[in-house]
Amino acid sequence: MKERAVDLGKTASSSDIIFDALRDEIISGNLKAGESIRQEYIAKIFNVSRIPVREALKRLEAQGLVKNERYKGAIVSSLSEEEFIEIYEIRLLLEPLVIKEAARRITPETLKIAESYCNEFSAEPDSNNWGKLNRKFHEALYRDSKKPFHLKIINEASDRIDPYIRAQLVLTHGMEQARIEHNEILDACRNGDGEKAAKLTYDHIQDSYNALIPYLRKITDGA
Repeated sequence: MKERAVDLGKTASSSDIIFDALRDEIISGNLKAGESIRQEYIAKIFNVSRIPVREALKRLEAQGLVKNERYKGAIVSSLSEEEFIEIYEIRLLLEPLVIKEAARRITPETLKIAESYCNEFSAEPDSNNWGKLNRKFHEALYRDSKKPFHLKIINEASDRIDPYIRAQLVLTHGMEQARIEHNEILDACRNGDGEKAAKLTYDHIQDSYNALIPYLRKITDGA
């Protein structure tokens, strides 16, 4: 994690800001699975005591993004194949349901936001931003579903797999396929066709799983 000229010494929400910063570093893949997160280093670059750092790490651990190991302290969590499969089972169950409801009541404002992210994703030359834009596109389309508990679970699942999705987009040439599928999903929502949007979303997630599982097996096997 790069040093930052940020003084949070008088900020009441220091732990929140540190939590968000570390979470973004993990999700973006800048902090990789197995990498150590040293409390004293984080405290130094944010100019705070270790207390807000510990609080942020506890929240990251609760979300499964960080784990504590004896003699090592906090390290970035990796995904087992079993966890990966379970997360995709959750996504395949919830995301089609959510977008089906959202498409039926989607507003022009939401469509405009989703279309903007879709276009940014398609035009973005920097692969470091693909994962973030991919997620923002899907989140925008889900926002009108009126299912906050579903969205909370989806959000936590996405936190765990976003680094792998970014890798899949880069390493498996999945970007072009994602562009096509995003436009198809957006068209279905634009037409208010919840059934079609749900089916396209299910297929989109399944395609992602099929592309990612060989990659996950490769890195977990140490190949």
